[in-house]
Amino acid sequence: MTGNQEDRPVEYPANGEENYERLLDDYGHLEPPAEGEVMMGHVLEVTPEGLIVDVGLKQEGFVPIEQVCTPEGAVTYQPGDSIEVMLDRRREMEGYVLLSHERASRIRAWETLDKAYREGLAVSGRVTGRVKGGLSVDVGLPAFMPSTQSDIRPLHNLDSLIGADIAVKVLKLNRRRNNIVVSRKAVMEEEIHSRKATLLEHLHEGDLVTGVVKNLTEYGAFIDLGGIDGLLHVSDISYGRVAHPRDVLQVGQEITVRVLKFDREKERISLGLKQVLPDPWETVAERYQPGMRVVGRVVSVTDYGAFVELEPGVEGLIHISEMTWSRRMKHPSKVVHVGDNVESVVLDVRPKDRRISLGIKQLEPDPWTTVDKRYSVGSVVEGRVRKLADFGAFIEIEEGIDGLVHVSDLSWTKRVQHPSEILKKGQVVQAVILGIDAPNRRLSLGIKQLQPDAWETFFRQHAIGDIVRGKLTRAANFGVFVELAPGVEGLCHNSEIPAEMRKQSPPLPMGQELKFKIIKMNEAEKRVGLTLVTDEDARELERLGDYHRQAAEATQHIEEALQAQPPAPSAAAPEAGETTHEEREQDDQS
Repeated sequence: MTGNQEDRPVEYPANGEENYERLLDDYGHLEPPAEGEVMMGHVLEVTPEGLIVDVGLKQEGFVPIEQVCTPEGAVTYQPGDSIEVMLDRRREMEGYVLLSHERASRIRAWETLDKAYREGLAVSGRVTGRVKGGLSVDVGLPAFMPSTQSDIRPLHNLDSLIGADIAVKVLKLNRRRNNIVVSRKAVMEEEIHSRKATLLEHLHEGDLVTGVVKNLTEYGAFIDLGGIDGLLHVSDISYGRVAHPRDVLQVGQEITVRVLKFDREKERISLGLKQVLPDPWETVAERYQPGMRVVGRVVSVTDYGAFVELEPGVEGLIHISEMTWSRRMKHPSKVVHVGDNVESVVLDVRPKDRRISLGIKQLEPDPWTTVDKRYSVGSVVEGRVRKLADFGAFIEIEEGIDGLVHVSDLSWTKRVQHPSEILKKGQVVQAVILGIDAPNRRLSLGIKQLQPDAWETFFRQHAIGDIVRGKLTRAANFGVFVELAPGVEGLCHNSEIPAEMRKQSPPLPMGQELKFKIIKMNEAEKRVGLTLVTDEDARELERLGDYHRQAAEATQHIEEALQAQPPAPSAAAPEAGETTHEEREQDDQS
């Protein structure tokens, strides 16, 4: 009997048949096991050669040490442990029943694998090494796992799994050929499907969920929520400006995000990372007020202005019109560049629109506030032509101060249709200040005022009745216009042209220079009326002019003679009725 069996007295009943059945019951457990039967034993002792195992037989069993050691040489069983074994009738051992744990494990493993294969269950295995086309996996028996079945996505480094304990499913099982094919991918897909179903069932918009960054693209990041992927758009990563998701996230990083939108039918989930934190725009009005000076970093420059980051998630716009008092600037890049730290003044704060307006020019005084102290109407200034328009030209007389020269104030003499006929952009010119309107930021200038008015000069030098020469410039139904001086025209009405000349064709050829007599003058309306002087009229006027000239000269000689004659001696007053010397001279002249 084995050492663990107890001796107990056997009572024999009087009936022999009953006694025999009793003996069968008492010693039936000592019958040898059937061929291939797996038994459960208990380890009694561990020796350098093997394990001493009690399997309920007359003799204790022995399991060779190599069957219960790890590849590193460690024994996997201790006294008191249970162990599956079966008789090894191929060999004999003195004093012990030779047992095989290896054969028992193989039989049990085949049973386990067969059940797992039939029922689609997962089994545990350890990757033992790399083989052609895949990996070798110990699932109680050596099994083959193709590289395509090692992961959901292609795994480029299969060696990373060597030595790892993994769960697999049996894809193929052939006991006769000792062929076992397993898949880690199938287990992972089943787990993902299970987690996905659970997630879809309990997920709602607004929930906070934890996921792993799976992939990064230019427009966002895909987050694995455990069976289903959600999209974290680049605009929802941070309240600040993010050029690319890789600047903030890394593949494999675990993050907590908020569910923004969820389409259960299409299984689409939109996620937000910045929504986990408070929105800085909600309290921006408490930190920024109009008139404050702030410092920020230029993050973007456009044609219409520059965006300045005041704090993460809060940006302000410096419009191009708020960069300088001058209007010469063509592009904001002339003043600021991306990455510059600039100081500016808060002009307006609109939290609902998520907008802050900033200005740089407000750091300097507005030149228009003192323009009327530095300039006066009538003074001459010099500036550069900044812009030409149909109605006039804008001239910058200093930084931030532009004046308008209206097209009517460009020339006294020329009919100007467009400023480009006289001025060019960029040209430096002088002008006279005609008006100053500082509150409305307007300055009126004139160029023609630099020269005297031709009309004013003409009216000052001529009078009605003067004979003038003029060139015929243009004809009208009612008469002809005559250029009397540069910029001065007079009108000779048809009634002032002799009838015989009106019958000619053409009556008066344009460009011809003739003599005219001034018959009307209106300085306020700048009008001069003329009558044509013929040759005969000219000769008559010439004779009349000579007569008046001679008469004037005779009168002058008489006056000179009278002034040269000494005064007569004083005489007594004449008697009544007696004529004086002056009266007699007057009678003689009469």
